[in-house]
Amino acid sequence: MRTKSYFTLFLLFISYHIIAQDIKKDTLTRTATIILEKKGNTVAFNTANPPLNQIAGAPKAFYTYLWEFGDGDYSTQEQPVHNYKKGAYKAHAYITNNYDDGKPPRTRPRDFAINETTNPLDNEDHKLFVAFNGARLISNSDPIPNQNIEIVFSYGNDKDYVTNGKLYLFYNEKSFKNKNFIIEDSRNYFGEEALNNVETLAINNYNNTNDIASSEKAMALMAADTTKNNNLLLSLEEAKSTYEDYKVWKFKNMQPGEKRNIFNTFKTTPEMIKDTSAVVTIRGIYIPDENSETHKIVEKEMEIVTSHDPNKMAVYNRRINYRLVRFQKMKYKIKFQNNGEGPARTIKLVTETPKMLANETLEVLDMYPKCPICPKQQVQYSCLDTIKAKDSIIFTFKNIYLPGSTQKNVMDKDSTKGFVKYRLKFAKDFHKVTQRSKTAIIFDKNPPIITNTSVARFKTGISIGARTGYTYFLNAEEKINENTNANFDTKGYFVGATISPFKAYKKYLQAELSIESTKSLTTKENYIGFSDVQLDNGTVALDTHTYLRDSYEINKTSITLVPISYRYNFSGVFAAGLGVQSKFTLAQTYEVSSKRVHYQNDATGLQGEEITNLAVPETAYVNSSKSNFNFYNFGAFIDLTAGASRIGPSGGIRYIIGSKKEMALQFYAIWKF
Repeated sequence: MRTKSYFTLFLLFISYHIIAQDIKKDTLTRTATIILEKKGNTVAFNTANPPLNQIAGAPKAFYTYLWEFGDGDYSTQEQPVHNYKKGAYKAHAYITNNYDDGKPPRTRPRDFAINETTNPLDNEDHKLFVAFNGARLISNSDPIPNQNIEIVFSYGNDKDYVTNGKLYLFYNEKSFKNKNFIIEDSRNYFGEEALNNVETLAINNYNNTNDIASSEKAMALMAADTTKNNNLLLSLEEAKSTYEDYKVWKFKNMQPGEKRNIFNTFKTTPEMIKDTSAVVTIRGIYIPDENSETHKIVEKEMEIVTSHDPNKMAVYNRRINYRLVRFQKMKYKIKFQNNGEGPARTIKLVTETPKMLANETLEVLDMYPKCPICPKQQVQYSCLDTIKAKDSIIFTFKNIYLPGSTQKNVMDKDSTKGFVKYRLKFAKDFHKVTQRSKTAIIFDKNPPIITNTSVARFKTGISIGARTGYTYFLNAEEKINENTNANFDTKGYFVGATISPFKAYKKYLQAELSIESTKSLTTKENYIGFSDVQLDNGTVALDTHTYLRDSYEINKTSITLVPISYRYNFSGVFAAGLGVQSKFTLAQTYEVSSKRVHYQNDATGLQGEEITNLAVPETAYVNSSKSNFNFYNFGAFIDLTAGASRIGPSGGIRYIIGSKKEMALQFYAIWKF
């Protein structure tokens, strides 16, 4: 009966976990459905979305959108309306959940057909020529590890002649250890040809005799346009030195005033999580005419995030070289978006700055809304005020107009976003610690919104140290024959090297390798009896004490390896460490000598000083042997150093206990570079 009860409980337990897993899977998978309403060739789009999972303490959660209409155009509106030509289409909706702790909802593309043309093709104007100089990169969201993002490369022909050209899209910066993106899919609607075997682009010699006049006109117009980049090879080589991967398309027959878009699905890699809060860039190079070097460069900056939040802080220098830190500046970007129903007139950004940065070196690099830096006196025009406190900087946009994303008649969501990009120098005195910074964003008199924490770390770096010193063995013991052990007086000198992180702040690991030369001596005397000895002055010393003296000398050359030791810097002066070591003998010589020695009797008949002025010196018996690598010893140690413990010279004392009950004191000097 009891067995049946246990079996029933087991089944209930298994059933509970199966149901729980199913529920968990259901909550993780969210889908949205595209809804469309056709009226002639006009289509109104909408979506049926799952409920948002509000992040506790964050502003109200909301969705943002990127629509790919299937004809080469797009929109960022929530419910766009689009006019089509007659034909078959497939529309995509990419929905991003902001201030929501779940995954973005997935949508299946929607196929539909347009059978009649009743309205003109009067669609949304993305201001490609007016605001973006004819080329633009946009994304549906910032990248999250293991989630796809969409990148739209827009380009347009602002000339009055037909052009053929190329597009380059560079991604995966080499400054990152791992690749951040993989292109899963590219969709084009205007016959762009993807080039697989890409070589460094050379300017083609124009040989189309059918269009010489238009080519000469293009060359003349582009030569007069000094706002564009003219050294194409330099731009391409610089991009290739910055980015690991790139994709190239060739386009043809682009009509004057025409605008086109290429849609790319980027899969983000899981390794990206290591660089959360860092800035990642994608660069586009647009060559309007393949017969000219004139080109346009556009770059999209995105912050690597763990959740979608339009108010965030990012750092460009996520890995800092500590050796070169005096020549570097920390670069930050604060992004914000007005999600209100009306415009914001004053926006305050209260930014915490790490203690190691000097606020007085603030340099504002860029901003939006665009405005000058405020003067000391009060003004009525738009400006950016900067207040530098001890451990913070306060940026205040004054007298501005930043529309709200839910404001009536606001179509372009990008117009509701702003940013401040700035940089700071390092202070004179700082330590090698992780830098953290965050910002409180205040729209008018609303409660503050706290951003994520941007994190910048120093590269580990390598410090090589030179180490030399003296070792005194406290109880060195050797077996000198089959029946006798003796304590030896052993001393050694060593030189070696260390490897450790460069200028570690507190705790760190260190490895060592050294070569040591030691010399061990011991002497044993056995009493023989009394004897008379002839001195060198012709006299005879009577009844001297006579001994047989056996001397033992061992010389070793050994290597000591410390594979790992743990060290801790208490300050810039004192440090301590402990670790393990292995000691291997490379070569050893063993020398035994034996001779008779005599001691003068004193007045009481006791042994006195050794007689060295013998008429005929005693002949010593010497026997020596040599052996190669066959000795080893393991041990542990603890030590203390004083001096420039992080970098530079210092001295130390180390206490060593070996596996053969060997104990030693080591006095050494070290210089870390």
